[in-house]
Amino acid sequence: MRLDIPHDVPRKRQPDPAETLPLEPSPVERRQERLREQADHPRDVSIPGAQRHPQADLTILHERPRSIPHDQRPPRNHIPAQAIGISLRSEELKVLAEVGRFRVISTHDLAETVYNNRPLRLKRDLAFLKEQGLIQIDAVQARRDGRRGHSKRIEVVTLTRAGKEVARQTSCLPEGQKLYSGLVKPREVEHDSQIYRAYRKEAEHIEGAGGTNLRVALDFELKAKIQKAIYAERKADPDRDLQEIKQQVATQFDFPFVNGGIQIPDARIQYDLDQGARTGFQDVEVLTAAYRPGHLRNKAQAGFHVYASAADRATLTAKIEDDHHLIENILEL
Repeated sequence: MRLDIPHDVPRKRQPDPAETLPLEPSPVERRQERLREQADHPRDVSIPGAQRHPQADLTILHERPRSIPHDQRPPRNHIPAQAIGISLRSEELKVLAEVGRFRVISTHDLAETVYNNRPLRLKRDLAFLKEQGLIQIDAVQARRDGRRGHSKRIEVVTLTRAGKEVARQTSCLPEGQKLYSGLVKPREVEHDSQIYRAYRKEAEHIEGAGGTNLRVALDFELKAKIQKAIYAERKADPDRDLQEIKQQVATQFDFPFVNGGIQIPDARIQYDLDQGARTGFQDVEVLTAAYRPGHLRNKAQAGFHVYASAADRATLTAKIEDDHHLIENILEL
C-alpha cells in the first residue's frame, strides 16, 4: 500500500547577516571596470593590435620610486595598457627609437644625447625598461687592435623583440625606417656603437643646412638590397659579366664603384630639402685601427665622410703617414 505524504515546498535559506561576505567581482565586471577607467583617463598614444609583453600587467600602471619631487618629474607619454601595461616618458621612448634605428648604442652616448648628460636618470630609466623586457644591457670587451694596456669594457643597449615592436608603434619615425633588435657580432660592437656618434655629427651639419626628416639605413639593409639586385640580374642573364652587373647595380643605388668593387658605407643618411621638394643623402664610414691602407683609400675615394676615434685615428695616421690627404679627411668622433 502506498502512502501519499505531502512534502513541504523547499524554501530558500536566508543567509545570516553575520555570515554574509563580500563577493569577488566576476571577470566581466572587472573588464567593465577597466573600460570605465580607460574612458575616464584616455591615453595619448594608440597602438592598435599591439602584442603585450608576457611580463606586463594589464591592470596596473607600474610606477618607480623616485628621488625627484613629484612636481618636478617630466610628463609621460602614455602607451595603452593592452600594449605593454606600462607608461613611458618621452626620454624612454626616444631611447627605444634611437637604439632600434642603430641596433646598438653605448650608454655613454645615450646619456650625452638623449639625457643631456644626466647619467643617473638614464640609469634609472634603463633599469625600468630592462625590467619590462624592452631592452637588453650588455658589457662587452673593447677591441684591442694592437693597443697597449688593458682594454676597457663598454656598456651598450639593444632592443628585445618586444622593445622593437613598441618602438615601431610609438616612435613616429619616418616611413620606411628600419628597426633592429638583438646583439649581433659582439666583436664589432665597439665599431657599431660608434656609428651613432658619427651620425649625430653629420645630422648637425645636415639640419644646419636645412635638411629635415632624416632617415638612416645601416650597412645591413644596404648590403641586402645590393645582393638582391645582383642576384636578380644574374638570374635574368647568367652569361652576363659579373663586374658589369656590379657596376650597373652600383649606379642604380648611387654607390661608388671603386677598384672593381661596390663601396657600401656603414650608414647612409637620407634627408629632405625645400620642404620635401628635393632629397639628398650622405654616406658615413667609421674607421678602426684594423683598417688596412688600401681599404682606407677605397673608402676615401668613394667620397664617404670617414670618422675615427682619437685612438684609432692615431694608429691609422701611422699607417698612412705618407698620404697626408687621407689623414686630413679622417674626422674625429
